[in-house]
Amino acid sequence: MAACQVMTQQHARALSPLVAAARGQQPDRRPVWFMRQAGRSLPEYREIRVGRGMLESCFDPELVCEITMQPVRRHGVDAAILFSDIVVPLKAAGVDLDIVSGVGPVIAHPIRTHADVRALPLLTPDAVGAVSAAVKLLKAELGETALIGFAGAPFTLASYLIEGGPSRNYENTKALMYGQPAIWHELVGKLADITIAFLKVQLDAGVDAFQLFDSWAGALSVADYNAFARPHSARVFAELASYGVPRIHFGVGTGELLHDMGTAGADVVGVDWRIPLDDAARRIGPGRALQGNLDPAVLFAPWPVVEQEVRRIAAEADRAVAAGALGHIFNLGHGVLPATDPTVLTRVVELVHSL
Repeated sequence: MAACQVMTQQHARALSPLVAAARGQQPDRRPVWFMRQAGRSLPEYREIRVGRGMLESCFDPELVCEITMQPVRRHGVDAAILFSDIVVPLKAAGVDLDIVSGVGPVIAHPIRTHADVRALPLLTPDAVGAVSAAVKLLKAELGETALIGFAGAPFTLASYLIEGGPSRNYENTKALMYGQPAIWHELVGKLADITIAFLKVQLDAGVDAFQLFDSWAGALSVADYNAFARPHSARVFAELASYGVPRIHFGVGTGELLHDMGTAGADVVGVDWRIPLDDAARRIGPGRALQGNLDPAVLFAPWPVVEQEVRRIAAEADRAVAAGALGHIFNLGHGVLPATDPTVLTRVVELVHSL
């Protein structure tokens, strides 16, 4: 990890293609990065994580820096995204949880009552000092490559806390939403405060953009999203608007929610693979950039199929921009799958840059 040491002088930072596309300016190439680009698809990642737990890794600044840099060095992507996990701010605040291999986040004492909500601790900046240190190391390493900050949206954090871990049906989450809406909003309001505090630490340390992951918002109807989730995400975006960096919003299975996600305050709306980008742009409306949206499973197909799909998505994005979308950032429609061949990702980057 010798590369990720504090440098006395930072590289000059030109306006990155990602930031330009998010702002509606003409980038010198189509920007591309991949959700979960720093992860198990990379042999160097698997090697460096041996003997280190996920949460332990997320609180080690030099390790975070090294893992975040790995896909930048290998693939030549236009952005690094801070290596972290959606539950890091909850752990830092004092919530008793762990990340279990093959399962995901597991909460020791799920939130089910008003007393549980009142007992939820808030996040102080010093509790995530390691995250700030990692961002500063990365800023010194990345040069003109953009660094994207990372946080979970309040609804998705609430679903983990209430269910006790990943869920298929979110029955406990929805029971609290529908049955005790005042308690629900108190909980999600506190989680918005935690998310804002976590992102402020990253922004103050110098990230160039941030993405709010509402991973499980697709479990909601349009009406429920607007009543129970969107107001709290909107507060996160509004509170951080003064930093002037691109704000990205993404959820899985959110095709029917895209219009409403577009009104939550983000500059860029991420789109999963289930809907064409030009159709997504019509739903979102003009004045927002798009991010997406190659199906991660397509990367397992023969290269001619991958190339065809990349070109199709770029063409759909170009039509969307011609119709009023601010710009396009190429990405997957969800995270890189662990068994993905990294050489295919590198070829995708080269192809996107040629289009």
